[in-house]
Amino acid sequence: VQLQAFGGGLVQAGGSLRLSCAASGRTFSNYILGWFRQAPGKEREFVAYISRSSSAAYYADSVKGRFTISRDNAKNTAYLQMNSLKPEDTAMYHCAADQYGGTFYRVARTYDYWGQGTQVTVSS
Repeated sequence: VQLQAFGGGLVQAGGSLRLSCAASGRTFSNYILGWFRQAPGKEREFVAYISRSSSAAYYADSVKGRFTISRDNAKNTAYLQMNSLKPEDTAMYHCAADQYGGTFYRVARTYDYWGQGTQVTVSS
């Protein structure tokens, strides 16, 4: 499956953005989906996860209550709604998918397929 993330940009603290992850090439509903981010000089970190049928969603503590992950399997697209953005949310955001993973959804190496990333910059 090929993934393309978009929707990033520059926003003031307290603002909102919605990232999209468009998938093509395979049956999207067969894949778990995760969002990760990486800031300059830092390791890639888990942000959010959603199961194949949207029955389960989990978040990093740092974004819980502010970010919402969702997916529309009919449109082969996943989303990350980000509200109340903070300067520390500034990073390159990547979506990732895997056909077999589930238990270790917080671990980047669980995912075999990655989008190219979209930059989110939050100004103070």
